[in-house]
Amino acid sequence: MTQIFKNTSMQMIAMFKRFAAAALLMATAVPLAAHAQQATNSYPDRPIKLIVPFAAGGPTDLVARIMANAMEKDLKQVIIVENKPGGGSNIGTEIVARAKPDGYTLLLGTIANTTNMSIYNNLNYDTERDFVHITQFMSSPSVLVVNPSLPIKNLKELIAYAKANPGKLSYATSGAGGSTHFAAEMLRLRTGIDILHVPYKGAAPALNDVLGGNVSMGFMTTAGALPSIAAGRLRPIAVAGLTRLPQLPDVPTMAEAGIPDFEVSSWNGLFAPAGTPPAIVAKLSAAAQKALALPDVQKQFEQHAAQVVGGSPEQFKQYVKAEIEKWRRVAAAANIKIN
Repeated sequence: MTQIFKNTSMQMIAMFKRFAAAALLMATAVPLAAHAQQATNSYPDRPIKLIVPFAAGGPTDLVARIMANAMEKDLKQVIIVENKPGGGSNIGTEIVARAKPDGYTLLLGTIANTTNMSIYNNLNYDTERDFVHITQFMSSPSVLVVNPSLPIKNLKELIAYAKANPGKLSYATSGAGGSTHFAAEMLRLRTGIDILHVPYKGAAPALNDVLGGNVSMGFMTTAGALPSIAAGRLRPIAVAGLTRLPQLPDVPTMAEAGIPDFEVSSWNGLFAPAGTPPAIVAKLSAAAQKALALPDVQKQFEQHAAQVVGGSPEQFKQYVKAEIEKWRRVAAAANIKIN
């Protein structure tokens, strides 16, 4: 009888301890949940950091500063742009992937975050898994240009010339694995032409050597190529966008010129670390939409041959997914690898 009483007492003590532990957990969880909700409701209550994974002064940095200035007026909080270049944008991207998902460290992601998924063997982030996609800011289609000394006036003539002179035409890019490299490789794969890749360390030297006639052709950013096109120093062949550009109304799209479903655009948009509360994502997306609707912002984008996009987080997510799949196929077919 004593043993039974002893066992019963021990069971009751154990049950009491479990009940006390559960009660303590609930007592702790309620304030924590309330605190988290309060933090979300008051967001943002301190400056936001926007990481740009490229050097200051470039087109991506320019977009970041235009949008930061416009969005902070709606959010009523300072947005500090920090440049973290290197590794083909991977250094800055990894910083945000590891950041606390509280809405105070954001990334200005670009097309590189989709192409890099296919060309780096040891990438320390996954663009789909490690980020919340908030809103796409802009898109600027590449334009295929040739040196005017070449007897080429359109895409049909370019393809015919390349096939008649295999290996004679060369194309300049801003670097191996970049969007201009992918664009030219997609052209090569879709047409069967034999053209030589000449990579440079940046868009400016690539453009200069096409201007100088050292390289035959290349896909260039519209903003970078427009002044030289206007001066007659570059001949535009086709625009790699879905529609013609207002700045180049007489230049056909790649589809109009004979290669359907050919789109290569430099784009960027706002990303946050995975796990960022939906309410904060909604606030950031709404602020971005308002900023993109401002006439002043649209005018600044237009001056740099960029088109405002906008859209919901889900639309941006689906666009990024499609870009990753598209460039994965090109990378595999062209055997594009960085390491």
